[in-house]
Amino acid sequence: MKSLAEAKKFLKDNKVKYVLAQFVDIHGVAKVKSVPAAHLEDVLTTGAGFAGGAIWGMGIAPNGPDYMAVGELSTLSLIPWQPGYARIVCDGHVEGKPYEYDSRVVLKKQVDLLKKKGWILYTGLEPEFSLLKMDEHGQIQPVDDTDTLQKPCYDYKGITRQSVFLEELTESLLACGLDVYQIDHEDSNGQFEINYTYADCLKSADDFILFKMAASEIANSLGMMCSFMPKPFSNRPGNGMHMHMSIGDGKKSLFHDDSDKTGHGLSKLAYHFMGGILAHAPALCALAAPTVNSYKRLVVGRSLTGATWAPAYISYGNNNRSTMVRIPYGRLELRLPDGSSNPYLTTAAVIAAGLDGVKRELDPGKGNGDNLYDYSPAELKKHGIGILPQNLNEAVRALEGDKVVRDALGDKLSQEFIDLKSMEWIEYMRHVSDWEIKRYAEFF
Repeated sequence: MKSLAEAKKFLKDNKVKYVLAQFVDIHGVAKVKSVPAAHLEDVLTTGAGFAGGAIWGMGIAPNGPDYMAVGELSTLSLIPWQPGYARIVCDGHVEGKPYEYDSRVVLKKQVDLLKKKGWILYTGLEPEFSLLKMDEHGQIQPVDDTDTLQKPCYDYKGITRQSVFLEELTESLLACGLDVYQIDHEDSNGQFEINYTYADCLKSADDFILFKMAASEIANSLGMMCSFMPKPFSNRPGNGMHMHMSIGDGKKSLFHDDSDKTGHGLSKLAYHFMGGILAHAPALCALAAPTVNSYKRLVVGRSLTGATWAPAYISYGNNNRSTMVRIPYGRLELRLPDGSSNPYLTTAAVIAAGLDGVKRELDPGKGNGDNLYDYSPAELKKHGIGILPQNLNEAVRALEGDKVVRDALGDKLSQEFIDLKSMEWIEYMRHVSDWEIKRYAEFF
């Protein structure tokens, strides 16, 4: 929609009664207010009002100003799984100005830096998710009791038996304008991935949130749980959100270069951008893998299927899925992010890190084509490969000391994020787990 009149006609033609004014909190969780369709114009002008203190990470006290979610008309779309409803993506405003704590506003600032150079960052996000249920003991397990293969990736039975959910989700996404082109069963029991066409990075982030909204509610309506938890099962691969990326000028990719003698098909710009990502990898970890559970996924070692498919080392390689950055010819795939990451903050941090690499003309070094899961500590040292943070606290401390990434997020939001994640780590460390009780209650 390009005009309010077109939007009103769209709502009337599709019998939309309510529009969800939608934004995300600091964790990337969708938040909404339901607005009668007749009041769409209010959302586009003054915005839908929220008590900012009731939202994670907005830095607003109970006696502070309202957080106003101002809609972006181009994002108006139907919600096929919720007949009579539409969604509009909003930017946060406080006292009439874009709000520095708002994740989408933060990403827009980084996008504007690219625009000044005549560049557009295109991203393709690949969300993995698990379809689960609770057993009588309150433990999670795959919703399909027959999904038990040791190597279930691409299994015909595994995907066919969830066809009702997968088809409804796919058809809903298609109706929302997402071009779904592949669906598969992944390498963990109950795990799936749906791929849709890449877009400019802001739209990609918007689409990812819509994807999670759709997947969660369609699964719930079918009596199951759709989980984006990074590591639901300790001995199985976790849920990633791989980020494919390239920079273009609106006409062609500036990352693609067939004259690259390494065979990667990358330009100098791409190498420098990747050099920045590798240089800032520890701090990026805090945004891309932002939970305690994330670091159960980013482990050195194997799973029952033979591989974790998640990075543990600061590295890159030609089509190498054991590295942090894989090179599918002519573009980059960052394998670090997981399903718990806020796509706006993660993308903003990636842009900042990449642009720092471009500014300083950072050399990412030689790529590695070996299976890094097999490397010993001595071999890692020999090749100069660093290890990613192995817990949330390490990642948060890395973010705390990374001025480039912190500046991209803004002083206030980055400090809010650091404070929240530091407390999450403290709460986790103070928690007494079942493992501890079983091991120590009668041990001594």
